[in-house]
Amino acid sequence: MITRAPHADEFDRVRFVLIEPTLAANIGSAARAVKTMGFARLVVVAPRDADYRADADAVARATGAVDVLQASRSVATLDEALAGVGYAAAMTGYDREYGPQLVELRSVTAAAAGHLAAADDDVAFVFGTERSGLSNADVMRCQVCCAIPANPAFSSLNLAQSVQVAAYECQLALRGSAAINEGQRRFHDAEPPAGIAALEKLYQQFEHAVTVVGFHDPAEPKTLMVRVRRLFNRARPTQTEVDLLLGVLAAVIQSRADRAGRKKGG
Repeated sequence: MITRAPHADEFDRVRFVLIEPTLAANIGSAARAVKTMGFARLVVVAPRDADYRADADAVARATGAVDVLQASRSVATLDEALAGVGYAAAMTGYDREYGPQLVELRSVTAAAAGHLAAADDDVAFVFGTERSGLSNADVMRCQVCCAIPANPAFSSLNLAQSVQVAAYECQLALRGSAAINEGQRRFHDAEPPAGIAALEKLYQQFEHAVTVVGFHDPAEPKTLMVRVRRLFNRARPTQTEVDLLLGVLAAVIQSRADRAGRKKGG
């Protein structure tokens, strides 16, 4: 995947459209799913609960994304929801005889990212009702049918899950990367690998330690140290990790009590 820097407005030009959702709680969950992936535009078509923004379950499920829930648009028809959209994906698990071609999600999000980079209008991911999904008429209003690859024996995702997966794939396509974002890594800062001199000292101590315990015969070395070098070159230990291992090896070579006695004896 090629890394690209999306324009600031590209995330704002992606809509997640929910058609006739039955439960207000699912709208709240979808708002949370959208926000966690960096999006904010949620459009709700003919919701069963017209006052879903104030619904206690919806607010509870939004958990930190109440702003997206409150800012969501409520419209009467899909045509209104798609006004200003140039590329719409009907999220459905199966193709329709007279509908657009069924394509897997990752290809669709790549196409959506390309559309946003080349055009000025929006893209939309359209989701049907919890019980019956999208109608054929709704699908025909979209440019592509989009499937989330799932277990063929049980491919049913609930509404918020589907929104989450689509939002995740879309933000990957827009960023052009699956890299962890800055700020997520708090406890494992990128410490560089130890240098050659430190590794050579580690190898010497390792060989000394395994000789002391009788595991290694320097007169007949065979491939032990070759394999040890291969192991640590693959692991790329940091200086901190090398120092830790050197401490362990020092204890193997000479016990702590012996080392303390040697210091006292001068």
